[in-house]
Amino acid sequence: GAGFSLAISGDLVLASDKAKFTMAYTGIGASPDGSSTHFLPRLVGLRRAQELMFTNRVLSADEALEWGMLTKVVSADELLTEAQALARKMADGPSLAHGEIKSLLLSSSSNTLETQLELESRGIAKCVSSEQGKEGLKAFKEKRKPDFNRG
Repeated sequence: GAGFSLAISGDLVLASDKAKFTMAYTGIGASPDGSSTHFLPRLVGLRRAQELMFTNRVLSADEALEWGMLTKVVSADELLTEAQALARKMADGPSLAHGEIKSLLLSSSSNTLETQLELESRGIAKCVSSEQGKEGLKAFKEKRKPDFNRG
């Protein structure tokens, strides 16, 4: 239950091909916590969230991937290597842009199109005027990979 909630709250979620996912709360007579009632219906839809929470159905990693709860399923012996590679890619990337993306995506379901477009305009202006944005644009012009962790 709590591990499931933690997993679905992630931005990028890797799982072993041996992983199983179940809410388990009603099995002990409890209601869900750990943000699962916020994230799960947004990821899988209300009906699937209800099924998982009411019945404690167990999903395989492949089912969880198919339902949109995971980013990628890898073999158990590759999980640590894959997670470290993904962490390195994120750490080497444009952290300001990543933060803007997360903010924009999380606000999109409650905003009008006009509001979302305004927030996107502000976000991109903020990013391209930052040191990371300047480095990204310079690297693009110079046809090289940007180094967002400079300076």
